[in-house]
Amino acid sequence: MANNQQQKTVKVQLVRSPIGTKESHRATVRGLGLRKLNSTSELEDTPAVRGMINKVDYLVKVL
Repeated sequence: MANNQQQKTVKVQLVRSPIGTKESHRATVRGLGLRKLNSTSELEDTPAVRGMINKVDYLVKVL
């Protein structure tokens, strides 16, 4: 039972400033829970989150 309750997670870090990027990309960065430069966020590994990371892949690093 314990194995079913383990969630796969992915850790992302904001490595470039979203200043000067499209508004939708800035909103995506905020949606990932990233505020300041080098801030990290640990998120559930779902297709939606993977899509968000893929959209702003030039701003973030997956740890």
